[in-house]
Amino acid sequence: MAGVKLVCLECAQTNRVPKDRLNDAAKCGTCGAPLVSGKPVEVDLATLSKAARVDEVPLIVDFWAPWCGPCRMMGPEFGKAAARLKGSARLVKLNTQDFPDAGQRYGIRGIPTLIGFSGGRERKRQSGAMPAAQIEAFAAQVGK
Repeated sequence: MAGVKLVCLECAQTNRVPKDRLNDAAKCGTCGAPLVSGKPVEVDLATLSKAARVDEVPLIVDFWAPWCGPCRMMGPEFGKAAARLKGSARLVKLNTQDFPDAGQRYGIRGIPTLIGFSGGRERKRQSGAMPAAQIEAFAAQVGK
């Protein structure tokens, strides 16, 4: 069976995983980190850029900052959505305070902002805090 490409969110190496094994604890061939964890993963700007271009599974990015109240409120909901979407989408977080260039590169005007990538392109964007069910619906639309 053909595999899908996923960038390791720890070491940024590209891996190929059989599509039917996405939920079977697939690990990076280079560093051994889980490729699909069911939890949001903090990423840096370089890893995000590569994963957005390469991943063949929808990538949902939460642009946030620790000082942002709505961002902190959405954090647990983003985690619930990540667990429910395991295998059908990967959810990652990028701290815009640590990576201020992200705002300019991705045109972020306010946080929290979700951007969904699929097939190497931005497919959907939405700003504002959301409950888990709305994040899951957002991810489903990205994967279409």
